[in-house]
Amino acid sequence: MPKDSGIGASSKRREDVRFLTGAGNYTDDINIHGQAYVHFLRSDMAHGRIVSLDTSAAAAMPGVVRIFTGADFEGVGGLPCGWQVTDRHGQPMAEPGHPVLAQGKVRHVGDPIAAVVAETAAQARDAAEAIGVEIEDLPAVIDMKAALAEGAAKVHDDLPSNLCYDWGFVEENKGAVDAAFDKAAHVTTLELVNNRLVANPMEPRVAIGDYARATGESTLYTTSQNPHVIRLLMGAFVLGIPEHKLRVVAPDVGGGFGSKIFHYAEEAFCTFAAKAINRPVKWTSSRSEAFMSDAHGRDHVTKIELALDENNNFTAIRTETLANMGAYLSTFAPSVPTWLHGTLMAGNYKTPLIYVNVKAVFTNTVPVDAYRGAGRPEATYQLERVIDKAARELGVDPIALRRQNFVTEFPYQTPVAVVYDTGDYNATMDKLEEIADIAGFAARRAASEARGKLRGLGVNCYIEACGIAPSNLVGQLGARAGLYDAATVRVNATGSISVMVGAHSHGQGHETAFPQVVAEMLGIDESMIEIVHGDSSKIPFGMGTYGSRSLAVCGSAMVRATEKIINKAKKIAAHLMEASEADIELKGGQFTVAGTDKSVAWGDVTLAAYVPHNYPLEDIEPGLEETAFYDPSNFTYPAGAYACEVEVDPETGKVTVERFSAADDFGNIVNPMIVSGQVHGGLGQGIGQALLENCAYDPETGQLLSASYMDYAMPRADDVPFYAVDHSCATPCTHNPLGVKGCGEAGAIGSPPSVVNAVIDALRSGGKDVAHIDMPMSPSRVWAAMNG
Repeated sequence: MPKDSGIGASSKRREDVRFLTGAGNYTDDINIHGQAYVHFLRSDMAHGRIVSLDTSAAAAMPGVVRIFTGADFEGVGGLPCGWQVTDRHGQPMAEPGHPVLAQGKVRHVGDPIAAVVAETAAQARDAAEAIGVEIEDLPAVIDMKAALAEGAAKVHDDLPSNLCYDWGFVEENKGAVDAAFDKAAHVTTLELVNNRLVANPMEPRVAIGDYARATGESTLYTTSQNPHVIRLLMGAFVLGIPEHKLRVVAPDVGGGFGSKIFHYAEEAFCTFAAKAINRPVKWTSSRSEAFMSDAHGRDHVTKIELALDENNNFTAIRTETLANMGAYLSTFAPSVPTWLHGTLMAGNYKTPLIYVNVKAVFTNTVPVDAYRGAGRPEATYQLERVIDKAARELGVDPIALRRQNFVTEFPYQTPVAVVYDTGDYNATMDKLEEIADIAGFAARRAASEARGKLRGLGVNCYIEACGIAPSNLVGQLGARAGLYDAATVRVNATGSISVMVGAHSHGQGHETAFPQVVAEMLGIDESMIEIVHGDSSKIPFGMGTYGSRSLAVCGSAMVRATEKIINKAKKIAAHLMEASEADIELKGGQFTVAGTDKSVAWGDVTLAAYVPHNYPLEDIEPGLEETAFYDPSNFTYPAGAYACEVEVDPETGKVTVERFSAADDFGNIVNPMIVSGQVHGGLGQGIGQALLENCAYDPETGQLLSASYMDYAMPRADDVPFYAVDHSCATPCTHNPLGVKGCGEAGAIGSPPSVVNAVIDALRSGGKDVAHIDMPMSPSRVWAAMNG
């Protein structure tokens, strides 16, 4: 019978009340008395040298307070990169400077050249248009292969080439991998593109800088997924503000999907400008501005090879990838195509030998960084597409080929460094075959054919490493920050609780799920618990929310802090009941003495903690507040199996997703409804990548061709079906106290290959032997593939 509260209950999201009634408090809702507004003059060229910049006419326009250019930031640090990658030759990556405002050159369309601060946003925009700027047009490099060619124009003049790094993993495996391919009974090769995407959260980015001259304190209000990291990066590396003099507040945030993890130039500018003019400065991005200033996602070109023996066992995998960094290194960009991608190339399979080569490339495009899944979707897409192609070439069932090669014994040491602690891939595949009604597919295909449509079935598996950790390991891999998290549990005198967490909630449901955990541990009502997040002046130092880490890492810190609360409360209860601490039990919000009818309520103990009349202070200090930091010993490894059914119109090439089923293993589940919602959202984004979304640049001029929703196709409600999702095949994580695994990115990781596999299957059913179609599989691409 379903639970109605605590861990495992589908409690309704309490935060939705304020969102649905318009009572949310987003950054753009914040207005500070006396604030000015900023508008950025952005480059309309992809690559050019700034010859002259004349702000005199603009400065004289109504309402203009001050105009800033790159010259104002010459003594200011550039935007830092948070991860250093060392290449296969032992050399550190190329790491060019990233100025707040362009200095000397512009390197992508949208690169900020100047910033106008004025009394109103309209006045700032009008003045920005009056700035006289002359830019010498330079050749733009957009295509990654062309960028690496001899004689290519350089994005950064101070670098020897456009190569950021040439990474090999696992380098010592390369010889053995090559040998395995030489003696393989069958080799399947596939070249594919993982298309560039724009995250497009519902809320655009906003930044408000405020400076208090009396105290010398700066405050930044921003749309961020990790306020403490922004405080650390901006304060220490860009503006030189001591952390105790810098407060970063991220209130309600309307979605992020990774794009709001990073430290952006606009945040640094508003903080800097507020001090310079001694008044608050506000910037709100327009949607078109977001397309050319928010970090983009994916953009890989890959060749993958799969070697099999005479019995169709996988013997080796070899990949070569070009990964686009854009014009600058965004905060975590170098880690995405390397450590977040290469370590997942084993997938769900016991392939003994793997070698991954990644060349990261600078181009005259918007910087690329983590987008929902971050490296794991790219790995899954390569692997699951080449396995499907191998099954077609060998004439075997795609599901059977996968099952034959599944990892079945745990813990499992992969050849790409990570250790899977637990899982059951056959169980999730069994569940998928059930909920997707694979047995009934033939009848549905026949019905589609009767209507003149081609129906296809695509199946794939995925595994991801999330809850990124541990800090000492990722530090060795190049991370310049720890990846622990923290929680402070503050029990008030009357028994209500404030839990301050380092994680940030921007759609994950923390305000509902976190109280479920604490309430279950204490046996009290969830309504007595509030979650505080997003304000660096109130919360302990934590690393924010991304990489499906909130519950596994921050939730574990919260559990540890709550355990400390329980231990101290038991000491107080023991004194109140004149019993041994070892005999005290807590259940249902009551402290009892084992084997007796003595009891004292939760509220009586919490009041005693703050009114210490009944216990000796030399043994127990007053108050009931505890903090815990949690640094996990390993990643969590959610896994699953997905199935997609599509119909293809042979006349037009239009693809319609008719059915989609997802069987996931997320370990223990705190709130099934929220988990299902997370999967639904990820599936929508994955289907969007597979069929619709594509960030496109003109290959000659570097102009962004998909700079608005007029040209960038976001999925709508009628583009996706009703989903069948299941997460009953749970193998609990073995190394965090909740036994949970991440769930927020799974849908986006597992769905693109299942959609592509389904379309290829549909075309084959119509007699079209198409090996591959790159995403997005638009009607024109599908029609062209069908017609040669």
